[in-house]
Amino acid sequence: MIAKITGGVILSAEKFVVIEAGDGVGYKVFVLPEFFREHKKESAVSVWTFLRVREDEMSLYGFLEYAELEFFELLLSVSGVGPKSAMNILSIAPLDILKRAVSAGDVSYLTKVSGIGRKIAEKIVLELKEKMGATASTEEGKAMLKDDQDTIEALQSLGYSQREARDALKEIPESISGISNKVKEALKLLGKK
Repeated sequence: MIAKITGGVILSAEKFVVIEAGDGVGYKVFVLPEFFREHKKESAVSVWTFLRVREDEMSLYGFLEYAELEFFELLLSVSGVGPKSAMNILSIAPLDILKRAVSAGDVSYLTKVSGIGRKIAEKIVLELKEKMGATASTEEGKAMLKDDQDTIEALQSLGYSQREARDALKEIPESISGISNKVKEALKLLGKK
């Protein structure tokens, strides 16, 4: 199995890149949107990969962090969740927020993903809650999720798209807490772009 690829990005498309890794071999790797923010064409990259083999195709999914790969594999362990749905789930928010949503049992957060209905979201929460272990208390997790959702809504009310708001939220350091502080920091980040 291909576990990691290091090389230069020779092609970037909407949802995948081609990474040339030695001897002129290029690998088509499906990546999360944050990959494109962090790496430009021709830059050297290193991604953790998951190889999906089916009867009629082989697909590689790449992640900048090993923890993202682990969560992706956990999502795939839930019946009804395929690689595309898992990638969509991972692209809606930073990994720690997703883990908090699952720990807190917040299915409404997961249903924001296209193709994930309430039934599948409940199944994800039910099956992954035990596998992940407790990362934070349920009440603490719910409070943190509420702050993040309120921050996104505040940014949207200021005219930013949901994607811009989520992208800014991903870049806010964990040391910053409170809705107003997160909004201020997000505005600074969005002002630089």
